[in-house]
Parts: sequence; C-alpha cells; structure tokens
Amino acid sequence: MRVDLFDFDLPAERIALRPASPRDAARLMVVGPGPTGADRIVRDLPDILRPGDALVFNDTRVIPAQLDGIRERAGQVASVSATLHRRLAPDRWLAFVRGAKKLQAGDRLRFGAAAGTCLLAGLDATVISKDDDGVVFAFDLAGADLDAAIAGIGHIPLPPYIASKRPEDAQDRADYQTVYARDEGSVAAPTAGLHFTPELLDRLKARGIGLHFLTLHVGAGTFLPVKSEDTADHRMHPEYGLVTAATAAALNGVRAAGCRIVAVGTTSLRLLESAAAEDGTIHPFAAETSIFITPGYRFRAVDVLMTNFHLPRSTLFMLVSAFAGLDTMKAAYARAIASGYRFYSYGDGSLLFREDAR
Repeated sequence: MRVDLFDFDLPAERIALRPASPRDAARLMVVGPGPTGADRIVRDLPDILRPGDALVFNDTRVIPAQLDGIRERAGQVASVSATLHRRLAPDRWLAFVRGAKKLQAGDRLRFGAAAGTCLLAGLDATVISKDDDGVVFAFDLAGADLDAAIAGIGHIPLPPYIASKRPEDAQDRADYQTVYARDEGSVAAPTAGLHFTPELLDRLKARGIGLHFLTLHVGAGTFLPVKSEDTADHRMHPEYGLVTAATAAALNGVRAAGCRIVAVGTTSLRLLESAAAEDGTIHPFAAETSIFITPGYRFRAVDVLMTNFHLPRSTLFMLVSAFAGLDTMKAAYARAIASGYRFYSYGDGSLLFREDAR
C-alpha cells in the first residue's frame, strides 16, 4: 500500500510533553462498536470491558539507553550520542548513533565524558562495525556490570518529538515507566500501559477482568520514520519477545470461554500475533519478531486494542488502521485532533474494537 494513504496533518500543540496526572485521568476514545469516537477516560475501563475479558500487558522495563560520550583518535576529539536499541551479547549492543560518520571500526569511545573533560571516568567501548542497522559497540564491561554502568550514566531516550521540545529530566524516570514494569531491556516505553495505576489494576481485577503479562523489549526502531513510498518496501527492526507457557494457556482458556483478549499497546498485540497459530491458538514464544501489520492482515489472537494516538505515516498508525479500518481511524484521528486529544507517548488513549469482530 502507498505510505501516503496513512498521512494526516497534526498541529504541534496536540503533542503531549507531559503525561496526564493522575495517569488514569487521560482521555480514552472508544472506537466501535457504536458511533466512532465515544469519549471516556481511562479509569472508566472496568465499566467498558466485561467480566471474563483478559487484558494483556507488556511488562518490559525501560533502560536509560541514551549514552553521550567522546571519540578520541590521533589527538582529535569528537562528540558522540548513541541510543542502544538491541543487545547482541553480554558485552555488545547495536545502537543508532548521531555522528556515526565520525566512527570507524576499531575506534575507542568513552561514554559519560564530554569533549574537553577528564577521561578518568566513564564507560569504554570499541566500535566493531557499522551499517544501515546502526553501530555495534563492544563494551569493556559485560552482563550485570555493564547494566549498572549504563544505568549510572545513561539517559531515558525520550521520543524525538518530545526530546526536540525539552530535555529529559528526573520526572521522566518515573513517568516513562509503567507501574508494572519488571524485565529490563526496552529503550522505549510501551506507552499505552503508562495510563494504568495500581488502583485501576485492582478495580479491573475486582470486576473479574483478567490481567496477564508478556514481555517485548521495544527497540528504538519504533521511532524510525517510514522512508519508503510503499509499505512493501519497509523493513521492521527485530525485537525480542517472551510469552510463557502459563500465559499462553491462560489466554487460550479465555478464548475458549468466549471472552475477549484485549491487548494493552501495539507491542502486546504484535507479540500475541507473532505467537498465534492460524487458528488463533497462542503458543509459548521466546524469539525475535519483526512482524509488520498493515491493512489486509488477518488478526488471529487479539479482539480489542488499547493504544495511544500515533504519528502520521508511522508503522503504528498502519497497524491500528489494519485493526479498526483505515477510514474508521482517519475519522477517529480527525475527531481527536478537533476535540483536543493529546497525541503520542505521553498523550491520551483509544480503545479500538477489531473491524471484523464488531
């Protein structure tokens, strides 16, 4: 499909720079069944869903994967900014690098140091290779020691549409993390989950709605624009996901009982669809996925999707258009813009019902 079919105009003032407070006070647009665009708030979710439904959350934890440092070669010093996006080994990461043209294989870098400062402290790495996927760094530390060093010197990699407007600060360390985050490894938050509070989770359980967890470590590739003119020419970056046998069995039981599987976020949906067989049976999964969902895709596992409002021409807007219908989503987004909904990672939410299941 042509990528320009997924374009729309978004005023800059609709981009949220801070989340709603409290988290579950964010607006929630319900898209089907019924008239498009019913206005609710996130804390209404227990009243919208039915007992027996199952919410599926991504429990990945965001790491401070933005590293700033310097490269010194033959007495020449250059600043380097890297965003780690895929772990390759205990001591190796693949990263997107601003200033990658300054790097070549064998270069030594020190992260946590700035040009003109002392080189006695920091995290050292060697450039192994670079290509269109990014730069491979081999760090001098590995495993838990490397994780601790990254946590100490790294920054939360806010999405570009926020980072271009303001710097990351201490509040983002809390705001850009779900309350149920557990398994470290993401460089971007599963943002639909940012709306949930412990109190809302308790109310959902009291309503008889199941809470289930899987893990998809979100890579920085989620921020990359689609540069091709046709969706067939776009390549997704792989991300590691885990669906345990217990979770798969529980969700298959939900489906067998005639109840609905509700994915919280596109990351949960993409992993569930990666783990599902043609007949909709969800199997245990522990592998990378690069599934790219566009209109025409036949959904196997997910009945309802809770997600934020996404960028024009993005793979995420393509996914929601596949799920709820392109014309439906264009109408919903036009209404969201006109009525003041807040977009992107810190923005408001939507609850989408699958087009072929209404």
